[in-house]
Amino acid sequence: MIATTTKASSLSWYEASARQRIDALVDAGSFHEFIGPEQRETSPHLAIFDLPQQFDDGIVIGCGRLGGAAVLLAAQEGRFMGGAFGEVHGAKLTGLLRAARALDRDVLILFDTGGVRLQEANAGELAIAEIMRAVVEARRAGVSVIGLIGGRAGCYGGGSLIAGTCSSLIVSEQGRISVSGPEVIETNKGVEEFDSRDRSLVWRTMGGKHRYLIGGADMFVDDEASAFRQAAIEARQIKTRFDLATLEAEQKRLERRLKRFSEAEDAVEIWRTIGINQPTEIPGLPTDEFLRRTADKREDADDAR
Repeated sequence: MIATTTKASSLSWYEASARQRIDALVDAGSFHEFIGPEQRETSPHLAIFDLPQQFDDGIVIGCGRLGGAAVLLAAQEGRFMGGAFGEVHGAKLTGLLRAARALDRDVLILFDTGGVRLQEANAGELAIAEIMRAVVEARRAGVSVIGLIGGRAGCYGGGSLIAGTCSSLIVSEQGRISVSGPEVIETNKGVEEFDSRDRSLVWRTMGGKHRYLIGGADMFVDDEASAFRQAAIEARQIKTRFDLATLEAEQKRLERRLKRFSEAEDAVEIWRTIGINQPTEIPGLPTDEFLRRTADKREDADDAR
């Protein structure tokens, strides 16, 4: 029997804080935080740059119940340094993933990150590698690692790499996924290549609808905590393998994608290529209509998962 929650179903995932997202996601009253703010585990590096610290270092981890099942959770706080990875931030997530393997509990990662902190670049990059290794080890042990993306900061840089190793990804229209952020692309390639101030360009290139359509995300939901919760419950029921055959299938899928879309200059061209009628209407469609009109058009990633 699926446990219910009494929290407001209309809570915006995009507007919510990390703790609000966890509270709305899990069964009511079931969350227990690990290494909470009272333990003052702050970054050892930020003070050097006269930057403010946060007692949870921008990530909340713990255990709870989802639909009655025991799970582990991590939620990044995009309002603190853009949810960026540092030494302590990364260590908390790595430890949680290692615990998941030992406890045989599925993990939900609520991504909201711009990538690695420049002030902790080396430690942050090392953390990304350790987290990815921990995700792989957990998945090989049969643990599902489910990513949820729909926060203000999106899922950029090393965060997107971690997301790419997850068992499945749940994304809303507000969620953005990309290795390089809009400003990074513009800085290195010029505004002619990518105008970071063009919000419609950013969303149709990196946003949840596009990522879902090309197989970069597995489930597309409304910007409501209740929608993310229901999708997470459903995602846990889908057991995916993680072996050499999985990696080979993913590589072939990426090769097909590159060959099929390499000449496209805009996401709209890609949507037209996969057979969507009136692709310019996609950004403005509500979720139900979007899913209905694209039901048989999406690039299928199931064989790679």
